[in-house]
Amino acid sequence: MTARLSDMPILLALRFGLIATAAAACVMMSGCASIGAATGAVAGVATGAFTSNPAVGFGVRVAVQAAPDEVVKHTTKSLHQDQQLMIAVTAGQLQIGETRPWKVKHTLPIENGHGEVCVLREFNSALANCKKFAFSVVDDDEANAPAQWYVATACQQSSGWKWASAEPSVDR
Repeated sequence: MTARLSDMPILLALRFGLIATAAAACVMMSGCASIGAATGAVAGVATGAFTSNPAVGFGVRVAVQAAPDEVVKHTTKSLHQDQQLMIAVTAGQLQIGETRPWKVKHTLPIENGHGEVCVLREFNSALANCKKFAFSVVDDDEANAPAQWYVATACQQSSGWKWASAEPSVDR
């Protein structure tokens, strides 16, 4: 079967629809991390098909992918900082050896967490009062959900207690 020139817009629309449907299915199954890739792929393929120039399509794909990726990265970092701030404030209120729960609940159901904080030691420097503490992170609300424990430092600033540890080199 050969396609006529008059059928080309229909075939192009069908091809674009199929690609967009596949990309949407991938995004729904894999979460926020693939939004930029899927958006970039759809835009790149559509542009490449429309212009008949794969280089232009690739350029559009790269440009379109960067924006959603950056928005997702910024949003998750901001939500993660909320957890760190809550843990640091909780640690700042405790005495050495004391343990207290912490909890963060966002409007979006991501980067929510809860656990416990236990102050291990307190130390002073010329710049700040600081506390080293152990904290647990439980990502699930189930009663038997496992807790992962970490050690960090918080220091008191004029605006309150702040997280003073570098980010871990691996995901938690």
